[in-house]
Amino acid sequence: MDLSDAKKVLETELIALERDDALGADDQKTVTLDQQSVGRLSRMDAMQRQAMAQATARRRAGRRHRIIAALKRLEEGEFGHCQDCGDDIAAGRIALDPTVSLCLSCANG
Repeated sequence: MDLSDAKKVLETELIALERDDALGADDQKTVTLDQQSVGRLSRMDAMQRQAMAQATARRRAGRRHRIIAALKRLEEGEFGHCQDCGDDIAAGRIALDPTVSLCLSCANG
């Protein structure tokens, strides 16, 4: 994967994450506990959906952070180099996930 391909992949995924955030915003809102409008099981189901939506939003936020960091490394000419040891990151590893910042040796500790 060359640098322009990596940038396109990262930017496309960033746009998709922002779209998914907008679509999932309603599910993250506070659950109304009005006992007159819904039963106990319905409220529990709504609270579970809210918790799952919030967890999904946190995962998307983490992924967004990694994408932005990878785009910054692209701009600075550091993309594809391990942030710990400075060695090149294997092309196959970058192809699987262009946000990786560590070579396999450093990632394994």
